[in-house]
Amino acid sequence: MRPRPLAAAGTAAALALTLAACGSSNNDSSMPGMDHGAKSSASAKASPSMGDMPGMDHTAAGNGLSDTKDGYRLTGEGGNLAAGKAAAYRFTVTGPDGKPVTDFAVDQTERMHFYAIRSDLTGFQHIHPTMTNDGTWRANLSSLASGSWRMFTSFTPDSGAGKGTAFVLSRTVTVPGSETKTALPAAAKSAEVDGYTVTVKGEPMAGMAHPMTVTVTKGGKPVTDLQPYLDTYAHLTAFHEGDTAFAHLHPTTEVDGDHGGPELSFNAKLPTSGNWRLFLQFQTGGKLHTAALTLKVG
Repeated sequence: MRPRPLAAAGTAAALALTLAACGSSNNDSSMPGMDHGAKSSASAKASPSMGDMPGMDHTAAGNGLSDTKDGYRLTGEGGNLAAGKAAAYRFTVTGPDGKPVTDFAVDQTERMHFYAIRSDLTGFQHIHPTMTNDGTWRANLSSLASGSWRMFTSFTPDSGAGKGTAFVLSRTVTVPGSETKTALPAAAKSAEVDGYTVTVKGEPMAGMAHPMTVTVTKGGKPVTDLQPYLDTYAHLTAFHEGDTAFAHLHPTTEVDGDHGGPELSFNAKLPTSGNWRLFLQFQTGGKLHTAALTLKVG
């Protein structure tokens, strides 16, 4: 998910969004079922490779709604996960030869990005799992609410037939119990997130790249101490209402130490119209903040 440079700037107009604060810590969250990204082991890290620059995009990876693509397959635990408990979700990616893939390229400091999202677009978790030598990955999930969840894996093989190709594969998992669905919040231009005010402007259209700007302030003053998180100043993941289709965006703003903000520029490209739930993650003072945004795309 690496946005390509914008060919032309568009006129920025107010973008109707809903932003809801989701908590602020590296491993915990103030809301049940929310997680900002678990730490990954040293074995799952490596030096950044070519193409791991902020502002690049993996739109070629598709919407992620299948567990297979171009001979690659995601296999995961098929049983139910218990409600209200932390759980380890284990999975494997096999290649066209049917063997587990163990050679992955580094993308945004990680070899594997894992996302869990509930069918009503609540309970978002972004985790960096760990892999054993046989290619089995383990994603440590926080407490899950009852209902249907989709588990996404985002990766790029570093060898084999798919070398250099970004993939997003997913499987659904049922968490048993009485399911209470949450309606998607109404749109708004800005909201408070852990004491920060996030304001969004832009004109996204389905299937087209458009400029989008996020401005971060606190107490009415511009925030200029955003810290790099996964080699960017903000991590933005989007899921489509109804089918939970996946999209991933990054700011085109160049990273310059702990001096990010107050304005972040994005190349917004969402493939289909309708409501999208965006999860914006940014870091200050060593703490990660996650804002949930409801975006109407024409």
